[in-house]
Amino acid sequence: QVQLVESGGGLVQEGGSLRLSCTVSGLTFKSYTMGWFRQAPGKEREFVVAITWSVGNTYYQDSVKGRFTISRDNAKNTVYLQMNSLKPEDTALYYCAADLRGRGSRSVNSYEYWGQGTQVTVSS
Repeated sequence: QVQLVESGGGLVQEGGSLRLSCTVSGLTFKSYTMGWFRQAPGKEREFVVAITWSVGNTYYQDSVKGRFTISRDNAKNTVYLQMNSLKPEDTALYYCAADLRGRGSRSVNSYEYWGQGTQVTVSS
């Protein structure tokens, strides 16, 4: 049984920081490209960032470049998202997702497994 469990969300003031974690079980983590997506109320789920399974290349949405950093620890089956300089427009439910040997796709349709999400709320 594959499980992706996000944690680390919460309420933070504008300019603050949060670190999200996603711990994976039930699959060979090192073979999966991992992505973070987010969905704000009334909006479609959107790509935030991905880190590939082999080389660890990273791909960021333009609006988070320089503020967010993705990393992974294959020994712990965990992917992290460090979010700094948070803005109210970053408020959303954040999901992690797994794509077998993926190339860092920005499409939700490319990812086979998803977590339940963790809420991030940034107050102004």
